[in-house]
Amino acid sequence: MLLFGALTSVAQNIPVSMEYTRVYDYLDELATDGIIHSMTEAVRPFTRVQIAHLLMEAQAADSLMNKRQKDDLAFYLNEFSLERDTMRNGYVQYTDHQTFNLSLADPQFSYMTKNKQFKMQIKPILGAEVIGGKKGAVVKRWYGAELQMDIAHHVSIWGSLRDISYNGEWFLRDKYFPNQSAKIDGAKLTKPMYLNNRQGVQYKEANYGGDFSDSKGGINLYAWWGSIGLSRENIRWGDAYHSSNILSGRTPAVPQLTLQLTPVWWFQFDYFHAWLVSNVKDSTDYYIENTTKGVDREYRPHSKYMAANMFTFKPCKWVHFSVGNSIVYAERNPQAAYFIPIAFYKSLDHLLTKGISSENQNSQVFATLTVRPVDHLKLYGSFYVDEFKFDRLKKSNKQKNPVSYLVGFDWTGWPVKGLSLKGEFMRSYIACYTHSIDVLEFTSNSYNLGHYMGDNAQSVFVELSYRPYKGMWLALSYTNDTKYNQYYYVRDVVGTTISQKPFGKKIYQNDQVDLKFTYEVHPNMYLVAGVSYNYARAYDNTGGKDKPYVDGTTAEQMGDAAYYMQKFCPSLYQGKNITANVGFSFGF
Repeated sequence: MLLFGALTSVAQNIPVSMEYTRVYDYLDELATDGIIHSMTEAVRPFTRVQIAHLLMEAQAADSLMNKRQKDDLAFYLNEFSLERDTMRNGYVQYTDHQTFNLSLADPQFSYMTKNKQFKMQIKPILGAEVIGGKKGAVVKRWYGAELQMDIAHHVSIWGSLRDISYNGEWFLRDKYFPNQSAKIDGAKLTKPMYLNNRQGVQYKEANYGGDFSDSKGGINLYAWWGSIGLSRENIRWGDAYHSSNILSGRTPAVPQLTLQLTPVWWFQFDYFHAWLVSNVKDSTDYYIENTTKGVDREYRPHSKYMAANMFTFKPCKWVHFSVGNSIVYAERNPQAAYFIPIAFYKSLDHLLTKGISSENQNSQVFATLTVRPVDHLKLYGSFYVDEFKFDRLKKSNKQKNPVSYLVGFDWTGWPVKGLSLKGEFMRSYIACYTHSIDVLEFTSNSYNLGHYMGDNAQSVFVELSYRPYKGMWLALSYTNDTKYNQYYYVRDVVGTTISQKPFGKKIYQNDQVDLKFTYEVHPNMYLVAGVSYNYARAYDNTGGKDKPYVDGTTAEQMGDAAYYMQKFCPSLYQGKNITANVGFSFGF
């Protein structure tokens, strides 16, 4: 505390949720247009002070902006006022313009002492969305609150709670859920094996649909050159618009110790040690519960942890390069060696688990590159290595390294201001993200930490978007997701497994077209609407049939196709569907 207290002050080192997509999209647009240059894309979420600094960097170059970008800048500068030691302006407000502001139209309470040593803001969270199609309607609603505090420019404390549920006639129909177990398991737009880009959650059992809560928060000790903290937040590593193939941020948030260092403008270091949820029962760890029938054993989940670091370099303003490594491990207790931030974890693993014949822990290496060679154009790519041997690069070797790569581009702001064209392509080879020991898989709460399509899969994403006015965003996108033959990772035959032809036989495919409208009326106050068409089908892979499975085809008729359809796709989106949605939210 004494060391940090002697340093130059900054304000509110609090992460900004990645669900607040509008501000992230706006900053990315400014970077691609060549207006700001200090943004680091590889690690998200950004903190409030990082975003405030980027906005002030943009303010210094506002002569390069068009009118809509200037209007958006004023909009966001007001939202991040406390980070600039000023009081925000609200709508239908009660304020003295110096120490407090109570805004009613865009609900929020802000407070700051006159000496600026304490800052606080409280936001209510409320929202609802209706999703409807030929199979009925689903209502999603959420509510909660968020509290943020900054103390003496060096301690940030924050927390939020969202209670969320899905409900509707569709969840109760026996046509789609023929038994009680299926209603519980199926009443989810996501579950670990569903191949879609929705946020993963841990549902509570509820006959009427899906119900869950999301509590995030943390405490950070920070200075101008870095921070250390304890938090529960989502993590996304790797530059991407649709889904990252390194850490996608799709899994439920995890508790973690974090460290970020930015001692110079051209270098950033990130590290975390996280407590994952294994969903694998430990047969030696249990509670004793008294029942009318005697004593039952309630088995606890096995301990599971992850350590990761990322080094980001900026050799020039238009090139950002990041490289890092991670390890997923399952010791009884956290291993001290993996709390070393700057380390190559596979090397430590070999030292710590030498002599274990079955397997070491599960380590990974990854890199990401972002290049903006000219204004209005961004090129990026990410490479994830699960396991690698140079000998497998030879044409004579049938074995392929279990790796994943992603490449993409963004062309924005020219020749039409506000217009953007994005494209993204991802491929993951056989056995990537998987492991022969369940508790060591690259997952948390059974959700893949990397790309949602998993191994032996391909994803194509194209989006045309337009920002005509302040706060308004229109987007037309196309997504093609394809899953190929699935192989179980069995240690003693893994060589044979990775010798199979990747991207050969399709077992599941989904094509989707989305038209989305978003209007941010006030900061964090949204109106959304959209319409989607998707065509999801699965294929039999037993040799003779290649007919797609759609609604109404039985498992006996199609063999494995029906199994894959139920495994990878929720009933609401099986076959051909047109769905529409409309909603609003305070917060996000």
